[in-house]
Formats: sequence, C-alpha cells, structure tokens
Amino acid sequence: MIGYVTLGTNDMPRAVAFYDALFDSIGAGRFMEEENYFVAWATSPEQPSVAVSVPFDKQPATVGNGTMVALYMQSPEQVDALYKKAIELGAADEGKPGFRPEDANTGFYAGYFRDLDGNKLNAFCMVEG
Repeated sequence: MIGYVTLGTNDMPRAVAFYDALFDSIGAGRFMEEENYFVAWATSPEQPSVAVSVPFDKQPATVGNGTMVALYMQSPEQVDALYKKAIELGAADEGKPGFRPEDANTGFYAGYFRDLDGNKLNAFCMVEG
C-alpha cells in the first residue's frame, strides 16, 4: 500500500551518509537520486522506499509531530540489529527494542529512534507465540 516515505533534511550529505550506512545493513540501496535535492533507498525499485529530501518549498525542514516511519523486519534479531546500527550512527533512542506492551512475549516487537534530523523511525516485526 505504501509506495514511499520522504523525510526532510537540512543537511543532505549528513542525512545521506546516515541512511547509506543504515539501509546497507538491511540490504537496501540507493535507487533514485537527484544531486543536492533527494535520495531514495529500497530493496528493489518495485518495493516501498524511504527518501530524504530538502523541502520543495525551500523552507527549513522540520520534524512532523506524530509522524513516524516504521521499517518492517523479519525477526526480533533484525529489529535489534537495525536499532543498534542507528544508535551507532548517531541516532537518538526513542524506545529500546522490545515487545509492546512491555509485559508481552509475543506480538508486536519494535525499537524506536530519531535520525540525525530528528525524524522518528522504528524497526518492527510481528512475533507469533
């Protein structure tokens, strides 16, 4: 259903370096880009993608309150690894990986972080009991 998500940035080189490293860790690479404007990553051109871009209106990029990008992973181990990679790259913790609600041991497993521009993301998977 989702084709792509675009996140705003005020520092393209920094954002691109962050997402190059983060998405490389899950096998996604650049598939579309326009110099000094936007870069998009995906596992293939037919799959949903995430892009960073300077705002079209030339105003400063700001973080959307309540906006979050959720990245689907296959397992809790992949969630843990992507969350750890994001933190290593300078992302801010917004909720360590684990089940939600926290007292569950099956169901929704996610780790939350903010990228270098403050955009909120999570890595998640569904775990059956």
